[in-house]
Parts: sequence; C-alpha cells; structure tokens
Amino acid sequence: MKKSTQFQLSFMMFLEFFIWGGWFVTLGSFMGNNLSATGAETGMAYSTQSWGAIIAPFIIGLIADRFFNAEKILGVLHIVGAFLMYQMAQSTEVATFYPYVLGYMIAYMPTLALVNSVSFNQMNDPAKQFPIVRVWGTIGWILAGLVISFVFKWDSIENIGQGMLSNTFIMVAIASVILGVFSFFLPKTPPSVSKDEKVTVRDILGLDALNLLKDRNFLVFFLSSVLICIPLAFYYQNISPFLTEYKVENSTAWASLGQMSEVAFMLLLPFFFKKYGFKKTILFGMLAWAIRYVLFAYGNSGDLFFMLVVGIALHGICYDFFFVSGQIYTDSKAGEKVKSAAQGLITLATYGVGMLVGFWVAGQIVDQNALANGDHSWVDIWRFPALFALGVFVLFAFFFKNEKVEYKE
Repeated sequence: MKKSTQFQLSFMMFLEFFIWGGWFVTLGSFMGNNLSATGAETGMAYSTQSWGAIIAPFIIGLIADRFFNAEKILGVLHIVGAFLMYQMAQSTEVATFYPYVLGYMIAYMPTLALVNSVSFNQMNDPAKQFPIVRVWGTIGWILAGLVISFVFKWDSIENIGQGMLSNTFIMVAIASVILGVFSFFLPKTPPSVSKDEKVTVRDILGLDALNLLKDRNFLVFFLSSVLICIPLAFYYQNISPFLTEYKVENSTAWASLGQMSEVAFMLLLPFFFKKYGFKKTILFGMLAWAIRYVLFAYGNSGDLFFMLVVGIALHGICYDFFFVSGQIYTDSKAGEKVKSAAQGLITLATYGVGMLVGFWVAGQIVDQNALANGDHSWVDIWRFPALFALGVFVLFAFFFKNEKVEYKE
C-alpha cells in the first residue's frame, strides 16, 4: 500500500470517528439541558444507534455491495448527515430533534462498514496495515473530546447552562461536509457483488450463521453478548449527564480517557489471551463492567473523584476484553463459509437488539431515580448495571465450558 493511500485512509478514519465522538458523548447532557428531555426520551434518542445498526446491513447489502462504489456512497451519506446534524443543532424540543437524530444515525451507521470496505480494498496485508489506519479513528474520537473541553469549553458547567453544547453539532456538521467531499477523492472501491446476483434478507442479516447456536458454548457466548450490551448502554447514555451533574469540568475530555485506555488494553489483549485463554479473558471484561459501575456509584464525592477516573479508564478492559475477544472467538467458530455472516449476526444482535433494549432500560431506570430538584440518585442508577453485569458474569462462568481459541495477530 502506498504511503499516500495510507494517509488518505488514515485521514478518513480520523474524521469518521471525530464525527461520532464529537456529539455522541455529550448527547445526554445536551438533551437534558437544551431540550429538557426525560431519561426515557434521551434513551430513545440514543437507541437510534441501534436502529441504524439494524438498517445498515440493508443499505450495504442491497445498495453499496451491488450498484455503487463504496467511496461514493460514503460521500453522499456524510453530506446528508451534515444537513441533518445542522438541523439537530437548531432543534429546541424533543419532538423536532428525534426525527433528525434518527435520520442521521440511519445515514451514519452504514458508513462504519463502508470505511472498512474502502480500507481493506486497498490493503495487501490487512492484518498488519489495518490497525495502523484504524488507530487514527480512536485518535479522532479522543481529539473531539479534547477540542470540546479545552479549545471551546462547550462542556463547562457555565456554558452547558447557556446551551452551548448545540455547537458540537455545528462542529460535526462541518467535519461531515469535509469527509463527504474528501470521500469522492478516495481510492475507488467498486461493488463487490454483481447487481444480477440474488441477495436475500437471510444473507444480509447473517442468518446463515444461526446454525452456530446449536453449539452450547457459542449459544452461551451469544446470549452473554446481547445481555452485556444492557450495562454498556448505561455508560454511553449517562456518562456525560452524570459527570455534568456532579459539576465535573472538562467532562468530555475525561470521558475520552475511555478511548485512550482502549488503545492501551488492545496492546495487552494478546498477552491476556495467550496466558489466560478465551474464557478468563472474557470474564475479566465482564467483571470490569460490574466494578466500573460500583466505582461510579460510590465515587461521587470530591475526595473520591479518582474512583470515577478509574471507572472511565476501565473502558478499555470492558470493551477490548469482551467485544474484541468475542470477534476473535466468532471468527474461530464460524469457518470460511459463514465467517462474514457470523460477524454480521453478532453485530446485529449486540449493537442492534442488545443496545436497543439497553437504552430503553437505562431511560426507565434514570426516570425512576429522578429527584424533585432535577438531579438524580446516581447510586441507585449505577447499581442496576453493576448487578446486571455481575449476573452475566455468573451466567458465562457457569455455563461456558473451557475451549481453546487461538489468537491470530
């Protein structure tokens, strides 16, 4: 792969995740302060990610893979997204905001697969070359948080009160236009499937991989993956309102510490995988979910702020040790014929169904623990995902039998 191509792909990844990190983290605080949204309404807005994940395979499978170059669809979707993001910034009530955020996520979620397609199409050694490109996406997400907190200070307690978080949508809209235009100059990625070739809904949703559920271990892993997304949803939906309510300045920058830890623990994953095996690595990840929510619940006083920092930093273990390990396990179980279908099925089940349920549950729990002064009983809110994650930990520990899984670097 040429250095110029590597630069193009890295810049594409940088903007792709700068865009996502530039508004998704602060969405809860924006809705609570600018739109006076309830927990249920905020959960409904976050669940648009799940609807986007459910609809995305149809856009990719029925359109991108058959009729148009991936880079061109990527460009169109980001330009459409820029318009919808601008409209989100102008919204003053939930009723007008929700259709725009739903439309935006339906446009954005397919781009996550498209940037991968464009990247892999240019690589002769993806195992070595893709991580170098993909890490720029994580850097983009982190930089978005730092820009919001330290450059513009939109998430300061004073500026949040003045409604300044709406500027994050303007920033993201500008970045979306840049990526949209830039996408048309990316290396060509032609359709991978003939337009005359028959593609079924079963193919698109990865349902050919359902036979894997006959394997007891894979069934336990599959159910655990769906269930662990419920506590995951609590984190995404509530981390910004939680830090804001406890008067934590530069909250978006603090939240980006989770992405920084992702990079660090990704480097440690091969060591854990080889030393402790797949089951124990997964269990480390599940236990980290429970521990982080306990830290959030009881680290809300000034003297215990370090507990919140540790809780955020555990995101690397929570995400990498469970989801990345799970992708490796799925790849090893599926075999060549249904490898892509199996990964698609897991993605649909987790980011689609699991997160959809998780955001709904999180919204209900938040509303049940709202106080008369507008604050929340965060000890009670965080206790639920902590206990739930512990329950999934027990399920996996008792019913998943040890199985050797090779880590392929």
